[in-house]
Amino acid sequence: MRFFAPGLCSVTFRAMTPQAVIDLAAANGIKAIEWGADIHVPPGDLENARDVAERTAKAGLTVSSYGSYIFAPDFTPEDLTSVLETAKALGTGHIRIWPGSRKRPSADYSPMERRVATDALAMFARRADDYGMTIGLEYHPNSLTDTLPSALQLMQDLPMPNLFFYWQPAPGLPLDDALDEISVLGSRICHLHVFAWLADASRLPLRERADYWRACVDALPESEWTKPAYAMLEFVKGDDIGQFAKDAVMLRQILGGLEWPILPRM
Repeated sequence: MRFFAPGLCSVTFRAMTPQAVIDLAAANGIKAIEWGADIHVPPGDLENARDVAERTAKAGLTVSSYGSYIFAPDFTPEDLTSVLETAKALGTGHIRIWPGSRKRPSADYSPMERRVATDALAMFARRADDYGMTIGLEYHPNSLTDTLPSALQLMQDLPMPNLFFYWQPAPGLPLDDALDEISVLGSRICHLHVFAWLADASRLPLRERADYWRACVDALPESEWTKPAYAMLEFVKGDDIGQFAKDAVMLRQILGGLEWPILPRM
């Protein structure tokens, strides 16, 4: 069993200001925030990124990662540089990226298109390594990680030491299938995105999937990832801060405790 500390994806509360997200996280025992590039920390706005980094640290929280919305292979060299520089200004050494074009299932790719996407991911990883950074591939429906065989192929095609995988279950994924994914990908998993959704994407309180998540966390093998690892809440029922507070308590219980040590910055 690996150690994960509780975190939060800022996209959970897109309508809130960065300071409001920070205050909410700190008040509910969250240890790190993955800042999203779509609203809170847009790429290229380095002044804002430095301000968010300072505010996060002042609250005693870590920036676990920069949740970019860059889609490989659909980005330019300028896009890549902007994301890397923004992550640097944000004070994090880890960037989340999307494997493949937006909302495109892996089954739709020709072998050549898949190779182009894989080459783009490899280029991103090399550039990130120049910055001393790691990258994590989103594990998500309608991407190149939307099935276990496709994700496994990526893992084999991208044996780069600074490239890892997030993990989250597809909505409604049976526990046995989730455990199969974890057993195969576990050595390359960096962080978890935690939520409780039914197959139709309707949301539940996290307590209704507590046993599911405990089983997943308990099954995770040791990983090549050596930085602090976070299980980050991503979306809550009704986008409600009261529900978030309850889910944060449940998350800490799932992860094995209510008190957590201070972890080093990413």
